[in-house]
Amino acid sequence: DITFIRNMATTKKKVVTPIDERETFISLQKSFAEESDIREKLKVLYELQAADNAIEKLVQLRGELPGEVEALEQAYAGLQSKKEHVEEMIASYEASIESNKQQIVEIDADITKYQSQLENISNSREYDSINKELENQGLLRQIAEKNIYELKAAIVTKKDDLEALNQKIEVRNEDLAAKKEELAVIVESTSAEEAKLQERRNECAGKIDARTMSAYERIRNSVHNHLAVVSVFNDACGGCFNTITPQRLIDIASNKKLVICEHCGRIIVNPDFE
Repeated sequence: DITFIRNMATTKKKVVTPIDERETFISLQKSFAEESDIREKLKVLYELQAADNAIEKLVQLRGELPGEVEALEQAYAGLQSKKEHVEEMIASYEASIESNKQQIVEIDADITKYQSQLENISNSREYDSINKELENQGLLRQIAEKNIYELKAAIVTKKDDLEALNQKIEVRNEDLAAKKEELAVIVESTSAEEAKLQERRNECAGKIDARTMSAYERIRNSVHNHLAVVSVFNDACGGCFNTITPQRLIDIASNKKLVICEHCGRIIVNPDFE
């Protein structure tokens, strides 16, 4: 009956289409047109932009310090990595020295054994064979001694490198500590204000639907000054300063339409919001 049809019509839910990052501003303007209080929504967008602007100004107060701190941290980490590598090489050289020393002990034992065998030889053939072994063992001992000498020299060089690295690490550590302290002072002096601004931003963002918020962020990320919402300035767009047509100026002043700059794609709102 008629009552049933009316109930069905009132309970019918609006179909919400998924947000497409590539969607045109026409769909956004259409979505805006379906809102009951467009003026309030435009005002919230303006306040959101104002909060983002204020947060960026606080971030700019830190200047290049965050980047300098990050660069020093990377340099410090690189030096520490080099230091660890040099220490590993020294440990490896020391292990090789011990291995060569043990080899010399074993060679000396073999030489002693062969020398004792010389006392009980029965023929010249056996004598030549033992002497050959003694000669080989002597050469192996010389090689082991040479290795020890070269490894000790390498350790001295690496320890010099290690000392130089430690000095660089100390300097970098002092620079890093100073920069971190400088940054901490600035952050601390602005943290309370930044927290309030962030709270205000979150409050504004919570009042905006996902589609509009997505468009806002997309515009901000596409322009160099991160201004997605601007007001009229001398009958021109406050973002790109291109002249706005009279009809569009009327639409902006009415607060009943979402107006997008046809030149830069920014959202233009009534300057009265200021």
